[in-house]
Amino acid sequence: MVIDIIDLNDEEFQNLTSVQLAMVRAAQAKKDKILLDAGEKKQKNLQTLITSRIARSSMRSDFDAEIDAEAETEIEVIKEDLLYQLAYEGTYSDGNEFGPYSYPENPNYKLAAPQRFLVVRDYYMHVTTDAKARLEAYTMDTLARSYLGEYYETLYDLLSAYVKE
Repeated sequence: MVIDIIDLNDEEFQNLTSVQLAMVRAAQAKKDKILLDAGEKKQKNLQTLITSRIARSSMRSDFDAEIDAEAETEIEVIKEDLLYQLAYEGTYSDGNEFGPYSYPENPNYKLAAPQRFLVVRDYYMHVTTDAKARLEAYTMDTLARSYLGEYYETLYDLLSAYVKE
């Protein structure tokens, strides 16, 4: 996936947390969908104009300009929302009255469920390189079950996939 929703150099991109990276990828996917839909609308309008035998008229360029303007407006909203989310996440990722956020010592309950999944996954992927020990530690983690909710089983399946039998 080419990331062009916001301008990031390599160093800035590498400094993103897993949560921020997920936000950027989700925004990029939305942008790509908008551009795909705009292209389909243009193609449909062109087919209509060809059928009506007026494809060479200025109507085509007017339709295309209108579709492009709508797409750019939608993309700008997504971009602004992403920048706000990144700034907001950066502000509140420092911690609360109990100290800096870190799983499992002081989990961040302000995160959405998919973001919690990424945080816990990153924690277990970095805690040990032994896949079997990692899975055993995860199954003994009572906090993960309540913190992840419906994503608990998903992470269990992911971690168990790394265990070679």
